Amino acid sequence: MLPGEEQILRANRHWVALATTLALPAALALLVIIVDLGVGALGLETKLAVSLLILFVGGFWILWAWANWSADSITLTDQRLILERGVLRRQSKVIALDRVQDVSTSLSLAGRLLGYGRVAIAAAGSDGTEALEQVAGPLQLRDQIFIQARAQRSQIGAGGPVARVAEGL
Repeated sequence: MLPGEEQILRANRHWVALATTLALPAALALLVIIVDLGVGALGLETKLAVSLLILFVGGFWILWAWANWSADSITLTDQRLILERGVLRRQSKVIALDRVQDVSTSLSLAGRLLGYGRVAIAAAGSDGTEALEQVAGPLQLRDQIFIQARAQRSQIGAGGPVARVAEGL
């Protein structure tokens, strides 16, 4: 955060994004149960080895999915919008609020029922639209971005702190 900057909102991907990623480990756990209970032709050592291997892969997948899910975020401050993605290859994009031109949302039926959706942010001078999938509370995020962008623009136009900094350049 910059000096004097205030965080307004922080949004992560909805828990549905994590749940869809965890479908494969759940299937692997079911496979372990089937192997342990249903396959009589395998010896005890083979069943144990297969079960441990499947559980290891499933456990690693769960940890990786959680790390990816928790690393993606949108932070809205009174001056800018910060988009962060990735675990090993961290990406960060900062958009000044006075550059935001449009924020659109798209919600499926499940998204409307569970409170998640797609948020697309178009900014002046950027490489196009930044789209974020399965964001929790997309309508509230969109509204807060517009409120803060309007406040930022009115500060610039009224000779607020941002305008005074620009005059000094």
